[in-house]
Amino acid sequence: MAQFYTILSVVLVSLISFVGVLTIFLKKRQIQNYLFILVSFSVGALLGDAFIHLIPESYEKLGIGWQTSILVLLGILIFFILEKFVRWRHCHAVSSDHIHPLAAVNLIGDGVHNFIDGLLIGASFLVSIPIGIATTIAVILHEIPTEIGDCGVLLHAGMPLKKALFYNFLSASASIVGAIIVLFVGSKVEGLSLTLLPIAAGGFIYIAGSDLIPELHHETKLSISLKQILAIIAGVLLMLVLIFVG
Repeated sequence: MAQFYTILSVVLVSLISFVGVLTIFLKKRQIQNYLFILVSFSVGALLGDAFIHLIPESYEKLGIGWQTSILVLLGILIFFILEKFVRWRHCHAVSSDHIHPLAAVNLIGDGVHNFIDGLLIGASFLVSIPIGIATTIAVILHEIPTEIGDCGVLLHAGMPLKKALFYNFLSASASIVGAIIVLFVGSKVEGLSLTLLPIAAGGFIYIAGSDLIPELHHETKLSISLKQILAIIAGVLLMLVLIFVG
């Protein structure tokens, strides 16, 4: 059953890549109005999943010793290194007179990120169905604004819309590969899925704190800030509700 839910979840995550088509049909201001709510909700969901689901489950299964905390910190470090590499490649590509390397770097970076998402989703479902569902929801909420931005980069690089959507989907499909690998290896390597849980928590904390929250600070209007706060709280509450319905 965990295998079925895992594959279904990563296929759904991959299909989210087609949300990038909204960059064509909506005006830039409209997209921004929707995105800041989605990003705020995503912050709450990622932090909620990390602190309400993944970390408590990790301490319960792996123990409350320093080893589990080190794995959480390792997750933060892994995602920091990943983003550092992608940003370095991004700057290198931009320095070229030809804009297409920017699209290639974006696809590679996004593909690696999605591959890791697949690993984390698969590991979560191997631990329990409710934790897998919570992690999938957190990933999806984060992926919606990310995929819109990725598609915009590909279109800016000169790709036709159909080609941009296809390559964006191909990159997103790396999550399926990651999930299949963790399902196959996890059944043979004892404790792998449990080890990945705190790493996932660290990754989600890093994404929310380093990538998403700074974006929210670009808006300083009181009305928008209040909406951001409410959306973050809603994201956390969603993760809390999943405990009681799981």
